[in-house]
Amino acid sequence: MTDLSVDLGFCVLKNPVIAASGTFGYGLEFQPFLDLNLLGGFVVKGLYYDPRPGNPPPRLFETAGGLINAIGLQGIGVERFAEEVLPKLQGLEAAVIINVCGDHEEEYAMVVDHLNGLEGITAYELNISCPNVKQGGRCPAMDPDATFRIVKEVKKISRRPLITKLTPNAVDITGVAVSAQEAGSDALSLVNTFLALAVDAESRRPALANVLGGLSGPAIKPLALRMVYQVAARVSIPVIGMGGITSGTDAAEFLIAGASAVQVGTANFVDPQATLNIISELEDYGRRHNIEKITELIGTLKI
Repeated sequence: MTDLSVDLGFCVLKNPVIAASGTFGYGLEFQPFLDLNLLGGFVVKGLYYDPRPGNPPPRLFETAGGLINAIGLQGIGVERFAEEVLPKLQGLEAAVIINVCGDHEEEYAMVVDHLNGLEGITAYELNISCPNVKQGGRCPAMDPDATFRIVKEVKKISRRPLITKLTPNAVDITGVAVSAQEAGSDALSLVNTFLALAVDAESRRPALANVLGGLSGPAIKPLALRMVYQVAARVSIPVIGMGGITSGTDAAEFLIAGASAVQVGTANFVDPQATLNIISELEDYGRRHNIEKITELIGTLKI
């Protein structure tokens, strides 16, 4: 059997498959459907310091090969998470990664500072890339300088490894990636959703109440693969790839393009056991290709 374990430098995952933030709740919601310990890890829903109601409905729209969402980062806030959710996640074999959000630089640091002293957290994923806020899709990860400032500020107080989540909506995602690395990020995750619009032709109105949303799912996979390939070639820290992964072959493609691990998002809505299926299929891929360790695939694209 192929050894699926991967070493990200700051932690070793039993396999490279991580459930992505925003599609897996706080992890607990999926316990009726799968054993969380079988995953490489999972990223909890984005946490601001205070609770957030999110955007008004409709805030999901299915499109060809994908899903547009404008949830608006609804969440319970870091205090309730620490008191009610985190204790139930402690002791899991899977890596528990906290997606950290903020409306300003100080809020990112406040969330991390609140969690620093608590047990059961593997790493923080700094979410500076979500386009679904009421700023016309703008986010810090579109700008290398803003990315550097926030990553550096959070890194100063973080007692855990820091993964910076990048947006595909940046003009030059590789430049942003280099800035995050220079500021001290331990890894990168990419890509978040593509800024998108859906129109109801009958009413001539947007399909989403927020007007704009983020496109995810199989439709974005070729674009995400391209960006993972470009970023992995420019940085020396691990890259965690995501974007339309629905099968073990998809996951293998991201590893070949240079990713050290992958995140699975929209597929979780289609099948709650999608992550387990992808792990199994990735193992089958390794067996068919006589691969002893899955890490042998990383960055092996032949040009």
